[in-house]
Amino acid sequence: MSSNQLASEPLTQSIRQTKTAVPTRPSERIVALDALRGFAILGILIMNIQSFSMIFATYQNPTAYSDLTGLNKLVWVFSHVFFDLKFMAMFAMMFGAGIILITQSAERKGVSPAKLHYRRNFWLLLFGLVHAYLLWVGDILTIYALCGFIVYIFRKQSPRTLIIIGIILFIIPSAIQIAGQASMAFAPAEAVTEMTSSWLPSAAKVTEEVVAYQGNWFEQMSLRVPQALEMHTFILFIYMGWRVVGLMLFGMALFKLGVLTAERSKQFYSRMMAVGFLIGFPLVIYGVVQNFAHNWDGTYSMFAGSQFNYWGSLFVSLGYIGMVMLIAKSAWMPKVVNRFAAVGRMALTNYFMQTIICTTIFYGHGFGFFGQVERTTQFLIVLAIWAFQLIVSPIWLNHYRFGPFEWLWRSLTYWKLQPMKRLQAA
Repeated sequence: MSSNQLASEPLTQSIRQTKTAVPTRPSERIVALDALRGFAILGILIMNIQSFSMIFATYQNPTAYSDLTGLNKLVWVFSHVFFDLKFMAMFAMMFGAGIILITQSAERKGVSPAKLHYRRNFWLLLFGLVHAYLLWVGDILTIYALCGFIVYIFRKQSPRTLIIIGIILFIIPSAIQIAGQASMAFAPAEAVTEMTSSWLPSAAKVTEEVVAYQGNWFEQMSLRVPQALEMHTFILFIYMGWRVVGLMLFGMALFKLGVLTAERSKQFYSRMMAVGFLIGFPLVIYGVVQNFAHNWDGTYSMFAGSQFNYWGSLFVSLGYIGMVMLIAKSAWMPKVVNRFAAVGRMALTNYFMQTIICTTIFYGHGFGFFGQVERTTQFLIVLAIWAFQLIVSPIWLNHYRFGPFEWLWRSLTYWKLQPMKRLQAA
């Protein structure tokens, strides 16, 4: 998950003349884009907390573990309909937009955009690998960084071309899943059994995972490493890579069209929100109904049953973008918008902080509540983390130019320690 980085002091004339790569100035920040990023980084936690607190299979199959009745079922339905894949889609789009924003800024300053992008992406990849293999398997930064190496070559394409290529790539995982369901009738029994065991693990497998994550850090690694390897190989190649690259290309196109920078009219954003929600939410809700009607059977829900949310999430995410841009453009609730923008300016720090807080709560090196917290309580934990980050982020940025992980990322990218303290006006 990525944020557009900034420093806060003006560039000196000597720096301009020597064409040294320097971070973005605060005057170049786009508040609407920062607010959208903050909205996305908070929303992602609703789904991520399931991976922090419950077994790996539960993210795809809510019946794989824990109670799914009453309020717990209501929380899951709410999370799935309004959050699952939608906020990840927005963040991927903004990553693509960020590539355009940063490389255009580099070109204006007379520095090599390719060197800046690949150096910046290299460090993000290292952050992601450390995050995924040492802390939490649900990391998305590694996949974003790997996809970012590819997406850069498309940055000069027209919005139309970016959208067409993005749609083609977005279709590929969907086609793979539909083909997967069609092949089930011809698959050997061993393959079906293996698929079923990953979709609905046995009691022994569930116990093994719960015990591992309730254990110390070394015991967690016995499962975290193979799960992360699966994410970065099999899942990346048949699902995540195609989807993420497609979404990043959409983000590039939307940025070039002025959609992500609140440059379009209020009527445009109102229509965007209405169309996105009116198409997306019915698709997602219909998918929920169908999956419950099929009792979350893996031969249906893993394949055809997942397509309603897969496609519906794209439309809902566009609706959310329209909603946030409309609010920002209309100057409604400016203090609220600025708080979300502060969270967005510290997106990398806030993303890592969510991991630090949640792994401390749920993993054995902390309080060890893995597998013991129901969805209703998970939701309350999310609300508490949201409140913390919405309060702390603007306070931090009143004193410092950027978050601690943003500072580290910038310093490594520009190979120079960046000033941290915000200078107070005389």
